[in-house]
Amino acid sequence: MNYKGFNFGASFLVLLISGSAAFASDNEDLGWQFNANKPSQMVRGGVGLIQTPTARMSSAGTMTANYTDNEEYRFWSVSIQLFDWLETTARYTDVRTVNYSEFPGFSGDQTLKDKGIDVKFRLLQESRYLPQLAVGFNDFGGTGLFESEFIALSKAWGNIDFHLGMGWGYLGAAGNTLNPLCEIRESFCTRPGETLGQGGKISYTKFFKGPASLFAGVEYQTPWHPLRLKLEYEGNDYSRDRAGELTQDSRWNIGAVYQWRDVTFDLNYQRGNTLGFGVHYQLDLNSNDQPKIKPAMRPVASPRAQRDDFANLNLILNQLLSNAGFYLKTSKMTDDEFILYGHQLFYRDDEEATERLARVVLTQLPSHIKRIRVIEFSGNLPLVEKVIDVEAFAKAAAYDELQPDIRSTYIRQTPDKSIMALADVPYDTGFYTGAEIFWIQSFGNPESFYMYQGGLFLGAGYRFTENFSFNGAAKLTLLENFDQFNFKVDALDTPLPRVRTFAREYVTRSKLTMENAYGHWQKQLGDNWFAQAYGGYLETMFGGVGTEVLYRPVDSNFAVGFDLNYVRQRSFENDLDFFDYNTFTGHINLYWQPEFLPDTRLTFNIGQFLAQDKGVNVDFAKRFDSGIVIGAYAAITNVSSDEYGEGSFTKGFYLSLPFDLFAVKPAKGRGRLPWVPIARDGGQPLNRPVKLIDMTEARSDFYN
Repeated sequence: MNYKGFNFGASFLVLLISGSAAFASDNEDLGWQFNANKPSQMVRGGVGLIQTPTARMSSAGTMTANYTDNEEYRFWSVSIQLFDWLETTARYTDVRTVNYSEFPGFSGDQTLKDKGIDVKFRLLQESRYLPQLAVGFNDFGGTGLFESEFIALSKAWGNIDFHLGMGWGYLGAAGNTLNPLCEIRESFCTRPGETLGQGGKISYTKFFKGPASLFAGVEYQTPWHPLRLKLEYEGNDYSRDRAGELTQDSRWNIGAVYQWRDVTFDLNYQRGNTLGFGVHYQLDLNSNDQPKIKPAMRPVASPRAQRDDFANLNLILNQLLSNAGFYLKTSKMTDDEFILYGHQLFYRDDEEATERLARVVLTQLPSHIKRIRVIEFSGNLPLVEKVIDVEAFAKAAAYDELQPDIRSTYIRQTPDKSIMALADVPYDTGFYTGAEIFWIQSFGNPESFYMYQGGLFLGAGYRFTENFSFNGAAKLTLLENFDQFNFKVDALDTPLPRVRTFAREYVTRSKLTMENAYGHWQKQLGDNWFAQAYGGYLETMFGGVGTEVLYRPVDSNFAVGFDLNYVRQRSFENDLDFFDYNTFTGHINLYWQPEFLPDTRLTFNIGQFLAQDKGVNVDFAKRFDSGIVIGAYAAITNVSSDEYGEGSFTKGFYLSLPFDLFAVKPAKGRGRLPWVPIARDGGQPLNRPVKLIDMTEARSDFYN
């Protein structure tokens, strides 16, 4: 191997940093003004040049969907900037030169599809004198087609952005420099070649080991703002590529990037012989919104008009629903308080909902009322009490302050028992119906890369008392290509019960099936304690009985509960029968919103899963200002990777979208789009029809 590049790279790095400082001090008007508002994506997804990554990051909340194409490969990827310091990329690769399998009856002429996940961490933010520094891990949890690690530096000089990095694995295959970690420990000189488990397992033992290569490049922002140019020197060796031995006439790659609004087009020339192109769409998850048609907020005068009684109580009752989206169950007035009991139906933003309600009430409120109390229900459970200071709110709403703050004029708390006892609140009973759209999708199947099923969940129920109801839902399939499935169940022999891998049988049996039918009991046990019990056909694959208890204070960053269930596997041959398999499953459930990770919820479900394996499922959910939530989860249990099968452990990703992003009027509710790379039998929880953490969501503002 040729290690001369190592000394050159070290010298170049010193020059880069020192030159940057000198240039910046002599050019105060330029500084580091490179246009990094919308950094461009590289071929495999993630901010970078063409084949090489950089230390650059998009702004937090940026999601970029990418499609790139060259002679041997096609890449579909999504890159999400979860935090200022963390970039994540999920990718599917189409290897055009390799078939999915050697059996045409199994996968036809479909070419190989491979999935991969990349992460990049910013360790040092660029300043006037220092470059930006980042470390990254590519394809670290998959089959390892592009498995690599890297350290990258980026420094801008005016309209030119300079990049230098060192890569291991795929990025370091050329071995153009000495691996500096070999000087620390000899084990870093050789990269292990084995595949751990059956894919999907993180290969910690390979990190920063084996041959290393320096890579470098520049990106130039031309005077014509939409156009940027790229030049890079890469450290990869394509002689052992998954697509075959690829000819590499040059290690220099060039490219051009054209940006039109939120869409970017790029054209590149790689390896001295291959033309490639790409299309990228960028979305800001913080500012993404749908313009709304909604009534103007009621004006508030300060000081308030003096009156002894309501000017027009009927007007308040009518406008609470039409203007504030609040369905009033009943109300009560004391010497100095006006109390409302009801449901918020339309506005998911708690501050806007509270402001609208208070503005409606204040236009007619008697002068002696000092506080407005709002008891907000979910079903028949009183979840939150909002206590509004009338005078403070009137001043803020009338802009009678220099910096009015509506949120500071009210508090949220557990409903006061004495306030609840003042009124005879009518509880909802009787029949109810509903409908929801569902969409099931699967990527990377042998029959077709993308398979889908969509339709309606048609729900109905009867609420007998304040606490007990009976519910059911039918699944009506309207659109699908699941009929392309060749093999309903794979032939992999594992010691685990088949609790989920009969999925193809369940989803293809009929266009109309019974999703669930169950009795449900719920009750608030104390100020912060909630309980429920349920029994019947609980989900597509299991029926049984279960119970759950949850402790959840209002606006607390922490909640805890447990669930216990005895279930039996439903038959996929009809809606009513059961198979012989039965088990207990249950978990201790911890919900935590750490202060050091803003707008983030971590969930830990610790216990026994459906296949009787024991362990923990960890769920990470990040909310953006638009209300969109990006989540990922992984279940680690006492099942070995060999017993689990392909994928090594259960993991998945999801996108939770508020309905009002797609509606022209305010709306509550959410839809969830999952992506499960490989669904096996280990680490699988029961899909309970009702969860207390969802039922009590009004006690927290995480999904607002």
